[in-house]
Amino acid sequence: MKKTVLIFDDDVNILELCSIILTECGYEVATSETSHDIIEKVTETNPDVILMDNWIPDIGGIEATRILKKNPQFNHIPVIYFSANNDIKSLAEKAGADAHLAKPFDLEELETLIKSLI
Repeated sequence: MKKTVLIFDDDVNILELCSIILTECGYEVATSETSHDIIEKVTETNPDVILMDNWIPDIGGIEATRILKKNPQFNHIPVIYFSANNDIKSLAEKAGADAHLAKPFDLEELETLIKSLI
């Protein structure tokens, strides 16, 4: 059974690139360009891991991750916080994410991180 990765990012190029790479690695991939409906998206896709951008509309990655992690039905889903922000580690901690990855990132590093979390 394929594992599912849900990616939240407002950059369509990042969504496309990650979708292609992760699909080739054998994952099902779902994407969203906004974060305000995170619970609905997670309910729809039932992901095994989530990639969350920091600068995503409408509520931002930190708040979206906090909403997810406060929900007892979904707080077990690992969240990888990824951003080009210099302070990615502290942002990920503030959000309650399980891991972080700085953009631009190495595709092998992304795949290794996903495998380690699911």
